[in-house]
Amino acid sequence: MKVSLQPALSDYNLDANQPNSQRQLSVSISALNETFDSNVPLNLCLILDHSGSMSGRPLETVKQAAIRLVDRLNPGDRLSVVVFDHRAKVLVPNQVVEDPESVKQQISRLKADGGTAIDEGLRLGIEELAKGKKETISQVFLLTDGENEHGDNNRCLKFAQLAAGYNLTLNSLGFGDNWNQDILEKIADAGGGSLSYIQQADQAVEEFSRLFNRIQSVGLTNAYLIFSLMPNVRLAELKPIAQVAPDTIELPVQQEADGRFAVRLGDLMTDSERKVLANVYIGQFPAGTHPIAKLQVRYDDPAKKLTGVLSENIPVEGNFVTNYQPVTDQEVQKSILALAKYRQTQLAEAKLQQGDRAGAATMLQTAAKTALQMGDTSAATVLQYSATRLQEGGDLSEADRKKTRIVSKTTLQDS
Repeated sequence: MKVSLQPALSDYNLDANQPNSQRQLSVSISALNETFDSNVPLNLCLILDHSGSMSGRPLETVKQAAIRLVDRLNPGDRLSVVVFDHRAKVLVPNQVVEDPESVKQQISRLKADGGTAIDEGLRLGIEELAKGKKETISQVFLLTDGENEHGDNNRCLKFAQLAAGYNLTLNSLGFGDNWNQDILEKIADAGGGSLSYIQQADQAVEEFSRLFNRIQSVGLTNAYLIFSLMPNVRLAELKPIAQVAPDTIELPVQQEADGRFAVRLGDLMTDSERKVLANVYIGQFPAGTHPIAKLQVRYDDPAKKLTGVLSENIPVEGNFVTNYQPVTDQEVQKSILALAKYRQTQLAEAKLQQGDRAGAATMLQTAAKTALQMGDTSAATVLQYSATRLQEGGDLSEADRKKTRIVSKTTLQDS
């Protein structure tokens, strides 16, 4: 298993007469499906909310979704199940599943009761997952339908960051309309996973299956994208690097001991590219083609039981010309629009929280136009609807707010 790493500048040409030029550097990264070994075992932990608000059809469909995942596990795959209300407990300890019927029976007996303590569920889930992380693909599905009323949201974020340090990936699933979208998004972003919205109970099985398909295509784990910038080239100071696919996430940058910059990517899939966008400032160079950066990926290969593998260094070049004419890369432009859509929606939410309804509506309209530019019609529809509601003096329902957040960072799953 190797890494595919493909860089592109938003405009390959640069003006040799300018002292400074700004460019977006797009990097597409995926696991290269040459000899994909699908026998790398999964290490899956389900962290399930069974508080009183999950009573009835919601909990029944979640149990059905979890049971179907048990049926899809391959020999050698590991599973653990943690459940929480206002407390948390380990329902199924981390194990290679040799008696699936027993596991399914334990899940099926789960009853709804009590309040909600997400952080305790997350703590126990991470502990269980860590027990089986060696030479596996380790991921969490955290599902809740409520606020963390008996817990601490800051503690949730610390646990998510801890999980990332252990090379564990966290996916969060909001069920219904009353979950805290801010904390679930932060958990997924910090944990290198995805945020999903299950609006209707009967979507649970489909969403669990979609996420399971995604983790089955993981080929490489614990990946970091490393930037080596040439002299006279620098990253932007504010929000310099973001992921724009499969989900939009602002990526924290860390500096390596040798002065290079690194961002954590987590798991790399064979059927889905990760696209990263870096905002760079390039100083003046003489006319001609010059290297401006080198890119490398550091990763683990669980199929070969290798850690800290380094891909080849891929150069990024710019063409400095005295008679400047732009050579715009349309694929990079799509990535720029995806990030713009996300940030415009964030600005709209901030304005709405400040009571500026008109400003929020204007920003949502701008985000809708951006979505249309990039061909994301489903996002444009949701964003324009929310803008119109505010313009007409209406309020956004919890469902409206959550759909708006989801379409700003990914593609909304159809029911």
